[in-house]
Amino acid sequence: MLKKRLIGVVTVKNGWAVQSFGYQRYLPLGKPECLVENLDRWGADEILIQDIDRSKNQEGPNLDLISRITARGIATPLMYAGGIATVADAVATVRAGIERVCLDSLLHSAPDTIKGIAHSLGGQAVVVSMPAIINEQGAASWFDYQGKQTKPINDDLLSLIEDDCISELLMIDKCHEGGTEGFNFDLLSLVADIGIPLILFGGFYQIESIARALSNPKVTAVAIGNYLNYREHEIQRIRQGLAATAIRQPVYQTTYLLNDLSIKQGSLENND
Repeated sequence: MLKKRLIGVVTVKNGWAVQSFGYQRYLPLGKPECLVENLDRWGADEILIQDIDRSKNQEGPNLDLISRITARGIATPLMYAGGIATVADAVATVRAGIERVCLDSLLHSAPDTIKGIAHSLGGQAVVVSMPAIINEQGAASWFDYQGKQTKPINDDLLSLIEDDCISELLMIDKCHEGGTEGFNFDLLSLVADIGIPLILFGGFYQIESIARALSNPKVTAVAIGNYLNYREHEIQRIRQGLAATAIRQPVYQTTYLLNDLSIKQGSLENND
């Protein structure tokens, strides 16, 4: 059985890691590389670094930030979003030490570029982000940050999925992102007929909500942002509460240290 994952999310704005509330209000947290290092040490299965200024400012991916993070010897797989506008951008991001790229604006402006990225990196290295809301008519809709409008699933996305250009779809509950109200599972109706693994993000606070998400056969991971920064052992606490699910069990850094210590002690005893 495929083990499901917990993904830690670090949101970066103006070079600093921030708490995000619906991508409208922000509170500073500190250096992004420090938060990534914490998530790596605490046992996240994957870490998403989303630099939310880069695409808007047409600055390209933040390769300097990625270099600072990878220089710390992060063992956890890294995903990056922000500023990737070309195939060359995506390739440079992976060469800098990122395992997967997460794309949003390209899906609206240049879907063929996503096909080019998948051709160069492989579809397993490509994730597409889909912010979603419940519209005025009460239906789940895809939200376009560029056009500030909602739209239905289009043929471009379906074509990318059919051509195996995307490994997973990151569905974001835009209205509940950064809050404690819980993910709005009504949003899943938007992708009910789409056969692609889902990562859910936004509003995950209670273990019951996380367990409900992971019990869905289409959901392969839950991404959590602000809440993981409140308490050092939060990831471990969540895993304990999900013991009955197919959640992946990590090997913590302390395990390696203890094993290493045992080896050293054994060597010393043999030399006595």
